[in-house]
Amino acid sequence: MLVLVFRHVPFEDLGLIARSLENAGLEYRYADLYRGAAAPSAAQADAFIFMGGPQSANDGLDFIEREIELIRSAAEAGKPVLGVCLGSQMIAKALGARVYRNPVKEIGWYPVSWTAACAGDALFHGFHEPELLFHWHGETFDLPPGGELLASSEACRNQAFRVGSNIYGLQFHLEVTPEMIAGWCQEDANSADVRELTEPLDPYANAARLAGLSDRVFGRWAGLVTRRS
Repeated sequence: MLVLVFRHVPFEDLGLIARSLENAGLEYRYADLYRGAAAPSAAQADAFIFMGGPQSANDGLDFIEREIELIRSAAEAGKPVLGVCLGSQMIAKALGARVYRNPVKEIGWYPVSWTAACAGDALFHGFHEPELLFHWHGETFDLPPGGELLASSEACRNQAFRVGSNIYGLQFHLEVTPEMIAGWCQEDANSADVRELTEPLDPYANAARLAGLSDRVFGRWAGLVTRRS
């Protein structure tokens, strides 16, 4: 079984998600359309993951538009689709929702609360108490038609959603390692965001807990892919 993964910059990769895919025996391959790779069809993989990046889903970039069209095709085919940060915004747009600037940028460790819909959710059942998660975004989105809200934060209402049983969007970064966070802070593409911070980010602030949550959520997602395939 093959999972195609779409990066938008080289430094925002699968991170901790890779471990869950490997533990489930799933093959994954990066499809870097931003580097000029040809766009695959929905029939070429069993599942799809769309990662984050400094771009906007509204930029009108050719590779963004091709990925949005692929999300639509995969959704119509009933394939599992997972989006992280920019990827979640692209899913929302592909399914008919609006993507727009959030009132504030949310960068760093902030608590996320879970909705009652998590009780019956394949990925988030058992999530009750707020969790301190990592964020790096300036935009948000409306829930797409049929979307079920799973998580919110004080600064951003739509933090996680599900459409049907196979499509998930996560605004927060559950996949990051401390090394990824430290690296992001050094990237030129993120320099403007870093200059706006009132204090340095601590990559290790809640890293151990986040890694455990990541294994739980992405392990469940990998199981969903296996069962649907």
